[in-house]
Amino acid sequence: MAPVTCRECGARVLARKSSWNQTSVQWNADAAKRCIERREAERLAGHHRGPFLVCAALRDSIQAAVATGELAVVDPVI
Repeated sequence: MAPVTCRECGARVLARKSSWNQTSVQWNADAAKRCIERREAERLAGHHRGPFLVCAALRDSIQAAVATGELAVVDPVI
């Protein structure tokens, strides 16, 4: 896993791109607090919240990290 910082809110997570179709994201407490979309999803879900995988801005930041070579795709075969 490698650190990736969201370009929108500055949340820093650990990400792993196993393939073009599979991404793992590990959130820490600071990143969870910074992410506007995550906070809003948790507010709306209340006590019935499920897993929050990734917000749109972080997904774009991960794709940019792959494009610039900062985050490698482990199995790039499509």
